[in-house]
Amino acid sequence: MNIVNVDLNLLKVFEALHEESSASRAALRLGVTQSAVSAALRRLREVYGDQLFVRTGRGLAATLKANQLKPVVSDALNKCRQSLAMVDPAANQYEGRSVTVGLSDDFEIAYGRRLIEQIACSAPKLRLIFRQTHSQIVASALMERSIDLAITAGGFAERLLSRQVLGEGGYACLVDPASLAPGQQRISLEEFVAREHILVSSGGFIGITDEGLAAVGRSRRVCASTTHFAALPHLLKGSAAVATIPTHAAEAIAGLSGLVLLPCPLDLPRYPVELGWRTSSQIDPLLLKVREAIAASFAGA
Repeated sequence: MNIVNVDLNLLKVFEALHEESSASRAALRLGVTQSAVSAALRRLREVYGDQLFVRTGRGLAATLKANQLKPVVSDALNKCRQSLAMVDPAANQYEGRSVTVGLSDDFEIAYGRRLIEQIACSAPKLRLIFRQTHSQIVASALMERSIDLAITAGGFAERLLSRQVLGEGGYACLVDPASLAPGQQRISLEEFVAREHILVSSGGFIGITDEGLAAVGRSRRVCASTTHFAALPHLLKGSAAVATIPTHAAEAIAGLSGLVLLPCPLDLPRYPVELGWRTSSQIDPLLLKVREAIAASFAGA
């Protein structure tokens, strides 16, 4: 297959189909008819010799070949978009573009809204896509190009990645105020270990709190584990359980849910919050704008 014989507009259709998982939504995104998208998909199948997308009960599912092609196609399209931005750097060439930011939902809860507002000012019409990740998997997610940027507590040791320290984090406790004595603003270590605990962890068994308690010869009983911070208001309300989580998330959740934030009675280590990206994408002006917006969001915290 020779590139001379291929309509490169098909690549835009491929990208939209992969990201939307629906021919009708891809058509809306591209401003064309659904029949035009279907025709383009037929041609894409001929070009790549693969079904690329198969219909399921929930839309279109990408094949293995399509998933392999996606980062290559999107990278090529982004290079084209970048070349247009070089012609007129002051132009707002953001409509139809998206940037995928990998982060855990504690950062999304605490900083997501602020970042959306920053982007609305610096890169209007750009779409942000928040995708769940954490420090154990973030390097591979960046290298596989399933995300463009990432905010985590470390995980950027891969030599082809760059990073920037955004700040430093600590821990606080969340409880239902109904479980506290009137006017109580602190929780003792004795009361802390006597209560049941909700653990937020990707693994579900051991957390930083368990390590801190072990260092002082104590332990706790975890009654439930969850992988998402957003579940905590539903899990803590009406109980005497306590959750020990990053302070930025505790503040945001307490502000919205009616739960109470208390100082942690353990001396837990602080940790760096970092922004990471592929070093090869360093000169992309759009990613630079988003990196600046993320830094500004954390600086204003």
